[in-house]
Amino acid sequence: MHKPQRLRFRGPVPRTPVRDVTDEFRLALLQRPANPDGADALDAAIEDLREAAARGGQILVLPELFRSPYFCQEMTPDGFGLAERVPGPTTERLGRLARELGVVIVASLFEEAAPGLCFNTTAVLDADGRFLGRYRKAHIPDDPLYFEKFYFTPGDSPWQVFATRHARVGVLICWDQWFPEAARLTAMRGAEVLVYPTAIGTIDAEGAEQHALQRDAWITVQRSHAIANGLHVAAVNRVGREGELNFWGSSFACGPQGEILAHAPSDAPETLIVPCSRQRMRDTRQWWPFFRDRRIDHYGDLTRRWLGDAPGEDTP
Repeated sequence: MHKPQRLRFRGPVPRTPVRDVTDEFRLALLQRPANPDGADALDAAIEDLREAAARGGQILVLPELFRSPYFCQEMTPDGFGLAERVPGPTTERLGRLARELGVVIVASLFEEAAPGLCFNTTAVLDADGRFLGRYRKAHIPDDPLYFEKFYFTPGDSPWQVFATRHARVGVLICWDQWFPEAARLTAMRGAEVLVYPTAIGTIDAEGAEQHALQRDAWITVQRSHAIANGLHVAAVNRVGREGELNFWGSSFACGPQGEILAHAPSDAPETLIVPCSRQRMRDTRQWWPFFRDRRIDHYGDLTRRWLGDAPGEDTP
């Protein structure tokens, strides 16, 4: 009589799966500077998008607030003149381009929902040109030279996953990068990749040692989101000096075990074309079944601000 083989669990041993044509999707991460004269960068970005599509990119992602210099370094009513309707003329133009090229475009814009009501918004245009929707940045920073609370209302409709032609794309923005709750909840909606349009850099007075620590922490926390959720993560940063900020570039994508798939330099524009594997996601989630083992019955306190002053506990 045939004796069945014993199955042995070998743990998360990386392997190259057999792929079919539907397994892979390709990101294009467009690390760009602002135009040096402060002019609208939309035309230049469109040329970069065309080049990225020609190189095989299917999901094309632009940096945060790519059309203008980073205006949040100062608080002035003049900055509101950059706001626009979403959907509006920019998304219409990008939608026509997406349809022409057969690509998905993820574009970060300064949205005016009504006079005096603005959001830091990312729009998603599908490969047939349709406006699929928008994600409004949920976490708004208020730091020296990052005075975003002056301009932006916190997003009112998290968390968004867009079922595009090429992949299910979860969109978050810059400061959202530091919050594991945002990554988890977006992953739980079925994202295959999290993309973070970003504008992050350094201030000269902080010094080289602090610059290195900040940049390393920025990369590490996003790699941890990939590992904890078993999916791909991509950050697309600005690059170059603008006023007192030196944007550190370093755009990258990592796989579901946090492995770096592609990395851009810290001091120059670059477009990364990054193949991503759905089979790699499936394998990793089978090796490390974090979603299976989550104790959802124990996490209610996550909706509280702090627990140190809870009854029966010491206050720090």
